[in-house]
Amino acid sequence: MAVTLNKRAFNHAQRLVKERRVVLDDRDDWSEHRPSTEAENKYLEEHGFAEYQKWYLGIDDEQGEETKGRYKFPYGDFENIHRCGVLSAEVRAGQNKYTDIERAAAHLLEMLDESD
Repeated sequence: MAVTLNKRAFNHAQRLVKERRVVLDDRDDWSEHRPSTEAENKYLEEHGFAEYQKWYLGIDDEQGEETKGRYKFPYGDFENIHRCGVLSAEVRAGQNKYTDIERAAAHLLEMLDESD
């Protein structure tokens, strides 16, 4: 699996922080704040893959372009960036040695912490 940084999502996340569309929650909150499968499907139906992908820091180029499996490391709820989602992405990227995604998440965390 070749998972790389989704630069479009990274840029979108940075914009959300600058617009103060943030939720400064704790790491353990992600299991409750992460969008459900139903919410993902609804967003995808309403907005399509071009918008859907902006909410995932990783792209798996071995998966088809218009499949949910292509997009990894979610960081928000389709409205706001969540600190807990970024923390989760950073940890999981580090565990899987996706250095570019780990660094991007660390940068977003710095931005979020400075926005506090």
